[in-house]
Amino acid sequence: MTAKLFPFESVKTVSPAQKKKIFTICIAVGMIGGYYYYQSIDRNPTDLANAAPTITDQESNEELTMSDVLDMAQAARDQLSTTLNDYTARFVKQELDNNGVLGPESEILMKVQTRLRNESNDAPMRVYMAFNAPQNVKGREVIWGADLYDGKMAVHEVGLLLGLKTLWLDPTGFLAMQGQKFPISEIGILKLIDKLIERGELDRDNPDISVTVIPDQKIDETPAQLIQIRRSKPSDNEDDFSLAEIVLDPERQLILSYRAFGWPAQKGDDPPLLESYTYHDVKTNVGLKKSDFDPKNPEYNFPAI
Repeated sequence: MTAKLFPFESVKTVSPAQKKKIFTICIAVGMIGGYYYYQSIDRNPTDLANAAPTITDQESNEELTMSDVLDMAQAARDQLSTTLNDYTARFVKQELDNNGVLGPESEILMKVQTRLRNESNDAPMRVYMAFNAPQNVKGREVIWGADLYDGKMAVHEVGLLLGLKTLWLDPTGFLAMQGQKFPISEIGILKLIDKLIERGELDRDNPDISVTVIPDQKIDETPAQLIQIRRSKPSDNEDDFSLAEIVLDPERQLILSYRAFGWPAQKGDDPPLLESYTYHDVKTNVGLKKSDFDPKNPEYNFPAI
């Protein structure tokens, strides 16, 4: 099929403008096709052993209010504003797509410089991502910085055609947002805390909310607390859930995981997973530099620019 579509033996008859147009079409078609393949494949969870809610011993649990949880989250956010300049992590996420279908897990190695690395907490955020899963996007690399490359996102795609050239995409554009619930500027530990506080304020005084804090938990080898937030009945909020689980590293005041579950179709069924975000192997204040967000970094595999 390739020989019929692109008769390379006669490529000398194609003008430079036509070649450029063909290449651009190939990139767009490849990215869109890769996205739909990404959504269709089945993949067993690796880092989250089970999509069902966590079941734990109830004897040592502590009952709190939603207001207590919001105070805890705000205290964590305030502490990080003076302590978190940058971090690296292995990020695992799973989300419903726009059609309500739960996609496979994505596993991404991340480097992040936060907005908190100057005194006024308004430094430009920078992100490097290297995809390890699912298999069809393994090797993809992405760089974005609020102050870099005129706001464009540098993308090294995988595949014979897509891997030939570094792509420069609008981070909120059609291609960049395929398979993504949030743009790259909205990801990261700080953004997760901010979104949880924003969502939680809607339920601060909600009598239909109950909160349980479960101590002596672990994520990887990090001691943690599990906070479970339950609704007794559905709400009218856009981000409605029956159960939300937050994993907090109390020593560093880092929210390492958030999972939200919808309402089961039938009584007795496990609630369906809506979204899951987990940060593994988090190392903070490692001294990331501008070169960590440069496609020319020799440690990366971006095509020559």
